[in-house]
Amino acid sequence: MTELDQIKHRLDQFRSDFEALRREIGKVIVGQNEIVDGALTALIAGGHVLLEGVPGLGKTLLVRTLADALHLKFQRIQFTPDLMPADMIGTNIVMETDEGRKRFEFQPGPLFANLVLADEINRATPKTQSALLEAMQEKSITVAGKTHILDRPFFVMATQNPLEMEGTYPLPEAQLDRFLFKLLVKFPSIEEMETILDRTTEAKDARAEPIFDGKRIGELSILARQTPIAGELRRYAVALVMATHPDHDLATEMTKKYVRYGASPRGAQAIILAAKIRAILDHRYHVAREDIRAVAPAALRHRLILNFEGQSENVQPDDVILDALESIELVPVGA
Repeated sequence: MTELDQIKHRLDQFRSDFEALRREIGKVIVGQNEIVDGALTALIAGGHVLLEGVPGLGKTLLVRTLADALHLKFQRIQFTPDLMPADMIGTNIVMETDEGRKRFEFQPGPLFANLVLADEINRATPKTQSALLEAMQEKSITVAGKTHILDRPFFVMATQNPLEMEGTYPLPEAQLDRFLFKLLVKFPSIEEMETILDRTTEAKDARAEPIFDGKRIGELSILARQTPIAGELRRYAVALVMATHPDHDLATEMTKKYVRYGASPRGAQAIILAAKIRAILDHRYHVAREDIRAVAPAALRHRLILNFEGQSENVQPDDVILDALESIELVPVGA
């Protein structure tokens, strides 16, 4: 078998494993294909996901089902105004030895898991929200000067309710930037509602079975990063990010009018990583322009800060991103 054949075989296995995960999750989750694909893409890319949607749409069930299908440790943290950082990361407690001496022993909190659901994350205070920053970026937690490395994979799926905003604390930009994707959970169709009722009101309880473990997720992540991308497409992703900054030469008229601050470099990283995974799933061995266009809204929408005029006119970040996608052209390398 030649090297090219080996690469094709590994990519075929990548697609096969992804499809198997998708089918297993589909035994429990009805519809929401875009959300499922986005969550799996972020998991493989080593990122995190922010889900926005009204209660009752299966956000908690999705991450629990994902944990079942991957045979990984799952923890759910309900964020409330009185939740403290130690409630998540753990704390040192005083223990007594057999000799009667006192010593400190670290008791890990629920963040020490593979898949963590941060439910209603914007209900906790900024102090508690910030306790997630190190875990999400560095995959580690520091307590009393000692750093504890988290198990891999480490995947945070946070939810927030877009309707009930009273008593909430909006996520700071530094926190939002840690999420690879922001996914908008839509209300199910009539047909999907009927299927949901069939699955949840009958005697049989649907449950996902474990397919493979976290080690395989790491292998898929390495393989995805090896997918080639042309220089002009990399420059296209960079140009899209620059087009969201109102003071940049590539800024569109819509950006200049409605945006206060654009996406960070992490936005370009998210676009390219997600585009590589999408290319593999679409039976291609390199990234295409349509891959970048497909993943750009989810990768950038939470990284844009609208100005007062944009907020007052109810402009959505997706509108700005779609405008940039239509305005930016491919620039050949060396041009």
